[in-house]
Amino acid sequence: MKQIFTIATLVALEALRTRFFAVIIILLITGFGLSIFIGQITIIETVAYQSSMLAAFLRLGAIYVVSLFVITSMVHEFSNHSIYLWLSLPLQRSSYFIGKFSGFALIALVTALLFGIALLNYVPYIQVALWSLSLFCELLIVIAVSLLCVLTFHQTVQAFSMVLGFYILARSISAIQLMAQSSLLNLHSWIDQLINSLIELLAMLLPNLENFTQSEWLVYHTGNFNNLIEILSQTIIYVILLITMSLFDFYRKNL
Repeated sequence: MKQIFTIATLVALEALRTRFFAVIIILLITGFGLSIFIGQITIIETVAYQSSMLAAFLRLGAIYVVSLFVITSMVHEFSNHSIYLWLSLPLQRSSYFIGKFSGFALIALVTALLFGIALLNYVPYIQVALWSLSLFCELLIVIAVSLLCVLTFHQTVQAFSMVLGFYILARSISAIQLMAQSSLLNLHSWIDQLINSLIELLAMLLPNLENFTQSEWLVYHTGNFNNLIEILSQTIIYVILLITMSLFDFYRKNL
């Protein structure tokens, strides 16, 4: 546990050294600017438009910044060979990996809290707390995916592209299912049936991120404990699965 705590602390210090939180502050300022602009051009339901716009911008900004930080940090470890120094010490690979994940999770938690605080000006605190916790869970899944991709490719562009593709697909898989099952498509050929089967398989494998961090909670105040149970369940399952896959890939590499 001491080794894990030490590595997690070093990750947090790296975030401070690379001015990660300066980018978070810039995102907050930009989000507030957009919300003020939306408030000036809307005639009715101004607060609803402002909160939904700010929430969507902050969610996408958090996913982008956190995933890119995870990938660039790990790529830097490989490029300057510091990972080889860590593994030359009496340190298990699992301890190194869990320490890294814990450090990134801590950064994601601070990011989710800061972005949640920014929404308190528009939305009741209960809905903001649910939204912030959901954003943190979403970031945990993205961090686990980012670590898996960077351990596989060791390159920023390839790993980030895979993470971005995963996120977009997980966010839109429900809409893709609806389009595939539409009766207007008249799915009769074997190719259509194969595509539909592949989409169903993807829907079973991917987390349903469409149910995470919904702006609807902030606009209509519809978030409740049932939403939280589903989100936490999916997060636990997919984070454990992704960490297991990453550790399997990490241990089989000849580093």
